[in-house]
Amino acid sequence: MPTNASLSEICRYPVKGLSADRLETTELTPNTGLPHDRRFALAHGSARIDAGAPEWRPKSDFLTLVRNERLAKLETQFDASTGQLAIHRDGRKVVEGDATSALGRALIEQFFAAFMGQEARGGVRLVEASGFMFTDVPEAWISIINLESVRDLERVTGSPVDPVRFRGNLLVAGGHPWSEHVWVGQEIAIGATRLKVRQRIGRCAATEVNPTTAERDMQILRALERGFGHANMGVYAEVAGGGTIQPGNGVELA
Repeated sequence: MPTNASLSEICRYPVKGLSADRLETTELTPNTGLPHDRRFALAHGSARIDAGAPEWRPKSDFLTLVRNERLAKLETQFDASTGQLAIHRDGRKVVEGDATSALGRALIEQFFAAFMGQEARGGVRLVEASGFMFTDVPEAWISIINLESVRDLERVTGSPVDPVRFRGNLLVAGGHPWSEHVWVGQEIAIGATRLKVRQRIGRCAATEVNPTTAERDMQILRALERGFGHANMGVYAEVAGGGTIQPGNGVELA
């Protein structure tokens, strides 16, 4: 059943709370998320995380936009083939290191300890996921944002809403506003893949943060509640059938 929608962008967030890498193509595998998405996270030094055997933890253990809006001032570049993670501020590289090595992590941790100051409770540790992702839910799901729903939200806010506020993996354009809610419990096909849509995504105060200025400048949750009677934007989906996807692929109910 066609939805008249298509895949507009593919975004992965190598480090939880930091900026996105936009991908021209990627390979999806059943029962796993987007490759290298939220592979790393910046943990508070006081968080009880075993770096040798990490496990899913709530976002309160990490530096995140919901409490640490200054993270939005940074831009990241991650090379999955080498492990190199580069951090930029105002177009200038401020630190670079191999996020998979002890030395590289130490360099990156030193920068964030200084950059975050007192917000880094007990210092900062760059931790790496093993067999899972540091997402807001324990399951290895992919987040999908319907750009038409974002545009409908703009009707309520009366001003532009950057979709980056919702930090989705797959951005879909050209369908109907809020049609993603109808997908819950069904499978959709994107290119050669099939995804089982599991649930709506309830939003938090991280969406208040402007991804360009790092200022809390919009009350997104209040606008959602006022305009639509809920605080949801986007859906989580599980990869049921793997394959390659790229922008331009059609999105259809399977």
